[in-house]
Amino acid sequence: MFDVVVVGGGVVGCAVARRFTLQGARVLLLEKAADILSGASKGNSAILHTGFDAPADSLELACIQAGHAEYLAIREQLGLPLRASGAIVAAWSAEQAQALPRIVAAAHANGVADAREITSAEILHREPGLSPAVLGGVLVPGEALIDPWSAPLAYLLQALENGAEVRRQTELYSGTFSGIWNLQTSTGAVQAKTLINCAGLYGDVVEERLLGATHFTIRPRKGQFVVFDKAAAKHLGTILLPVPEAHTKGIVLTPTIFGNLLVGPTAEDQEDRARAATDEGSLRMLVARAEAMLPALRGMPVTAAYAGIRPATEEKHYRVRHEPAQNYIALGGIRSTGLTAALGLAAHAWALHNGTQSLIRAPIPAPIAFPIWPQAPRLAEHDTRDWQAPDHGEIICHCEMVTRREIEAALAGPLPARDAGGLKRRTRAGMGRCQGFYCHASLAALTAGRFA
Repeated sequence: MFDVVVVGGGVVGCAVARRFTLQGARVLLLEKAADILSGASKGNSAILHTGFDAPADSLELACIQAGHAEYLAIREQLGLPLRASGAIVAAWSAEQAQALPRIVAAAHANGVADAREITSAEILHREPGLSPAVLGGVLVPGEALIDPWSAPLAYLLQALENGAEVRRQTELYSGTFSGIWNLQTSTGAVQAKTLINCAGLYGDVVEERLLGATHFTIRPRKGQFVVFDKAAAKHLGTILLPVPEAHTKGIVLTPTIFGNLLVGPTAEDQEDRARAATDEGSLRMLVARAEAMLPALRGMPVTAAYAGIRPATEEKHYRVRHEPAQNYIALGGIRSTGLTAALGLAAHAWALHNGTQSLIRAPIPAPIAFPIWPQAPRLAEHDTRDWQAPDHGEIICHCEMVTRREIEAALAGPLPARDAGGLKRRTRAGMGRCQGFYCHASLAALTAGRFA
């Protein structure tokens, strides 16, 4: 018997497991894949948002701002990185320039008081490599860069270190509620007092299996990204955001915490929830867009291209459902802002669970007097890395400077990597210029018999 079962090991599920564990609940997280972060959470732009452009007075805005505040409050204790880059919403046409005062007004209404309109001259002084075709923009100093994978990993590690449990390769088949939840899974029966659906791309499927009907429908939206070589990073230090469109926030050109430049995503609706393929036409379009904004990228090598799938629904807002009579909460339709909002969503779920219905005040004091604070892997390019410390064994991945000690640590502990993707997200091994060509044999030897 568990107090809470969380379905889904993405960033939201990991944050929810952490919050409820720190509040004293006995928590079990179920993830159907071999490792956590294997769905929508494996592909995003890794930005810590301020909520300057979120819908006014929305749950999304409240969760973004609560999540942003809690990340800043806990990041040093968990060893999580932050690069305070700031962001510029750049206008490249007269029509976009006309929208800038509205963006500033909306940001101020959302409580982001330091957002301000800046001229093209100010932009080029800050980022001299940008095309002089830029007409102006909005500076949002509080936008920042984080590691998109070490954060949820640390959330779940803290939950585990403080008493939670996780079962990977465990799919939820069905459930019935009769005062408690009786769940049937691929690894056996489970009982819980409360169930929280954080299943991301399969959130509607899980809800229908539990309640017989669903209040939202996932409409997968693919986003393709291009990663430029680390040599490109010197040409841009600020996140470059587009003026938003009706369908999507648009294409972003941004540094990463790992020392690359990233451009994307596209916004392509599709039926497939599991497969996110790239295509040459879209990738060439992204490269062309990036080169037009930052001419120094012309001829710059591309390190990688990838695609992620966002759990869009038939409505733009978060799809949160609370059924108190059945002790059920669904956190669905969490799209591009989910990395930032996850801690806020977890706090909101806790408020719903306790019947307060109030929006979040984060961080929430935890009743555990002395919680354990594990340390996330340190992979940020601007931080001290393991290869710079003595006795690391050897460098296994020379592109990303990943040590044997880091590989061995990722394969051990309470939440070891269970597949190649999980190992990459914990260490970045194989994610550099050669995409694993030179380190593959060493990684295969080190991981032999370790993966599911």
